[in-house]
Amino acid sequence: MAEGPKHVGIILDGNRRFAKRLMKRPWEGHKLGFDKVKKLFDWTAKLGIKELTLYCFSMQNFNRPKKEFEYLMKQFKAAFEEIPDNPDIKKNRIRIKAIGRTGLLPEEVQEAIKKAEYATNKYNNYLINIAIAYGGREEIIDAVKRIGRLIEKGKIKDKDITEELVRKNLYTGDEPDLIIRTGGEQRTSNFLIWQSNYSEWIFIEKMWPEFEEEDLIQCIKDYKERERRYGS
Repeated sequence: MAEGPKHVGIILDGNRRFAKRLMKRPWEGHKLGFDKVKKLFDWTAKLGIKELTLYCFSMQNFNRPKKEFEYLMKQFKAAFEEIPDNPDIKKNRIRIKAIGRTGLLPEEVQEAIKKAEYATNKYNNYLINIAIAYGGREEIIDAVKRIGRLIEKGKIKDKDITEELVRKNLYTGDEPDLIIRTGGEQRTSNFLIWQSNYSEWIFIEKMWPEFEEEDLIQCIKDYKERERRYGS
């Protein structure tokens, strides 16, 4: 049986549909989703997962209704503000990194992100990437722009462009071993397009707020039973 994954990506899907099932307003499902993320950190640490990348807010999510968008931003602000003084973050030395076009977010959310990243930037036991204002195509476009600026400044030539150079200019170059998508949909939704080229994918029917530790354990078990071929 293969080793367990060290880096897991999760598409946190189904918050609104879960709230609707409970006869709640759609955006109230996001609060349940945020609460579930807090539990996730403990589960992954016990399973030896050193890095998480969580798809929390896509570029397309900016089109959500105004009231829902404002509710989400309030939740993100509160979540990032908790991080500097969070005892579990300190105890486990978890580094927090936001990936995406974060400059598009409200200023108060940007400020909360900066403080969370600064407070944890020397922690190195675990890494949690929060994909917020994120899109995989947008990430590649931004990487191309960075490389283009290097060419303009004469620092590199086009012959110097390699996969490694592209990787270094992405929001994160780390490649997840396993990606889990909750909510029953079976598509990748613009998540880690470059990094997931050889990731194993698992799609589950449960909505994100009803995802439990035993579901994660089952996903890891399924992953271990697969034979990773890396295109060979």
